[in-house]
Amino acid sequence: MRRCWFLAMALVCLFAWRGGNPAWGAETEEFAVPPPPLSEDYYPCAENCHNDMKTDHTVRELEDEHTDIELHHAEQFRWCLDCHDADNRDKLHLQSGEKLDFEHSYRLCGQCHGDKYRDWKKGIHGKRTGFWNGEKQYLLCAHCHNPHSPKFAPLKPEPAPLVPRFGAAGGHGGGIEAAAGGESKGH
Repeated sequence: MRRCWFLAMALVCLFAWRGGNPAWGAETEEFAVPPPPLSEDYYPCAENCHNDMKTDHTVRELEDEHTDIELHHAEQFRWCLDCHDADNRDKLHLQSGEKLDFEHSYRLCGQCHGDKYRDWKKGIHGKRTGFWNGEKQYLLCAHCHNPHSPKFAPLKPEPAPLVPRFGAAGGHGGGIEAAAGGESKGH
């Protein structure tokens, strides 16, 4: 009985503390972002194709359209309509069903990538320009990551840099030597 009373009081305190705050997970802060990098071939989606189409919710490999899109983003759990709104393809939607413009896609990404979203808002992850104590502009996740395949492709390493080599007597006359132990170039 005492445990139930404690739990009830904890819930009352929690709701009292929330007061007029928005619902859990609701984002009230706005971030200045440039327009998202949308493909002119597809966007606006509703106007170009989807206005007159019946929505097929079947998870499947696309064969007629969007065949250039490869889903490598938790594809064993995800499908197009998990992010894109079924009724209006020019919108995204949160898990709550709230519809978003593509300019607010950071909220969609933040549902699963909360640590990156937190860091993005603070300017630690992604690119943010502006003033430390004034206006700032953020790049969207999609400016750096392909939303359908967000992992960066591996980069081929560049050759090792050239470093100065000191002479036998500790002077600077030894020339330049490749970091990997190459021949001396110079005097």
